[in-house]
Amino acid sequence: MATQVTTELQQSPLPELVQKLGIAISQAQLAMDRNSLATAQLFADQENGADLNGQGTRSLLELGFTPTFYQITEAVIEARVAFSSSDSTEIGVGASIGVNIGFFAASVNAHYTNRYSFDASGSSSIRAKFVAVPPPSIFNEILRSTLQRG
Repeated sequence: MATQVTTELQQSPLPELVQKLGIAISQAQLAMDRNSLATAQLFADQENGADLNGQGTRSLLELGFTPTFYQITEAVIEARVAFSSSDSTEIGVGASIGVNIGFFAASVNAHYTNRYSFDASGSSSIRAKFVAVPPPSIFNEILRSTLQRG
């Protein structure tokens, strides 16, 4: 039985889960960065700006709005596995003898039961922590120089 449990654990997809989590984090980070840049372009567009006090339309970037950038700072895979097994054997013998005049009767009964059960259960979860971070410094420098020229 211990050999079967060991085999089950060795065949678990933990390395594959870790690899897929890493790739998913990388893809999610790229998507979040692209979204922040698309938001910056939207904020820079004069058509999406505002006219405050009749002074002309100004872009949201000119008004001080900046896109939010995020980073995934932590990711955790939790996996819980539980195995249990039981094996029991039951042997029973019963006999009865009956004597009747001119007749002899005997009965014997026997039973053998072997019970085996195996139970495996598991649960897993993935957690990720997203944190807002300041825009990259070069982004801020380009933004400032663009706004000063405008």
